[in-house]
Amino acid sequence: MADLFENPMGLMGFEFVEFASPTPGVLEPVFEKLGFTKVAKHRSKDVTLYRQGGINFIINSEPRSNAAHFAAEHGAAACGMAFRVKDSHQAYARALELGAQAVEIPTGPMELRLPAIKGIGGAPLYLIDRFEDGQSIYDIDFEFIDGVDRHPVGHGLKIIDHLTHNVYRGRMSYWAGFYERLFNFKEIRYFDIKGEYTGLTSRAMTAPDGMIRIPLNEESKAGGGQIEEFLLQFNGEGIQHIAMLTDDLITTIDALREAGVPLMTAPPATYYEMLESRLPGHGEDVAQLQARGLLMDGSTEGGKPRLLLQIFSETQLGPVFFEFIQRKGDDGFGEGNFKALFESIERDQLKRGVINA
Repeated sequence: MADLFENPMGLMGFEFVEFASPTPGVLEPVFEKLGFTKVAKHRSKDVTLYRQGGINFIINSEPRSNAAHFAAEHGAAACGMAFRVKDSHQAYARALELGAQAVEIPTGPMELRLPAIKGIGGAPLYLIDRFEDGQSIYDIDFEFIDGVDRHPVGHGLKIIDHLTHNVYRGRMSYWAGFYERLFNFKEIRYFDIKGEYTGLTSRAMTAPDGMIRIPLNEESKAGGGQIEEFLLQFNGEGIQHIAMLTDDLITTIDALREAGVPLMTAPPATYYEMLESRLPGHGEDVAQLQARGLLMDGSTEGGKPRLLLQIFSETQLGPVFFEFIQRKGDDGFGEGNFKALFESIERDQLKRGVINA
């Protein structure tokens, strides 16, 4: 993809998301239900690589590691993420010059040193320039499992679309500035969502390559809402949900449901009754969408539908959940669905007594 604007760090998409859990055996069944396959093990550390399409999930179970400390504080969660860059040494040096804080990742003999800086919640943000097949960090530091497809199709999830972070109120501008200053991200969407009782604001940040998207959420001034609940349950700032892209959301969702992945409750019938007035001439099979609880957003101006289909899992790792998305020409984040989704979560909070009417 051509760069949308100047790309001083040579960004080229997401490389991996790193996970850790204070309790063994929690992450693996979640990933397997999501359609991931264990494809490799680290040569010297208790670290495993799960893969589906072009998505790499790393489980770091190494004791006394940064990941272990993160998991002890936050529970089972995403404890780090990696950006692909053209030259990791150049990108790392530039990040430090611009005020980023280095994170030292201990390495053993004959291991690659993965440069990393401190990101949101103290989680490492790795800068990776070895990702070609045969020359990747996995080819060097990992051993692939015999007889296992190195690029399993799984349920059809292809790449990470975006990683949404929840931050403390008043910190959203700081973290937006972090991504702007270091990586030349631009804000492409701003949401101010108000439910009946609570609210949130969100800034959707996109990298110059157009492939790395980091939406940032913070609680509204009213307080007591879903972002605040996440921060309390997670014990700090961090990744709220991981969105993954598929070319065929209906087939992917059928496979996820069959595998036992719990999905968000479908919106009311009125949501689907209003789709034609919201998106006239969209051309989608509404009955198919409704049967699966899929949400649709986008635009049909000029008679040319540009659509986005999406659905969310229930929380899977503490307060962390997953999103499954198909883009049909729309580059947004489902902002037309944002309020509906927010209000459905708010209703759930009311039911559980987290907020009071």
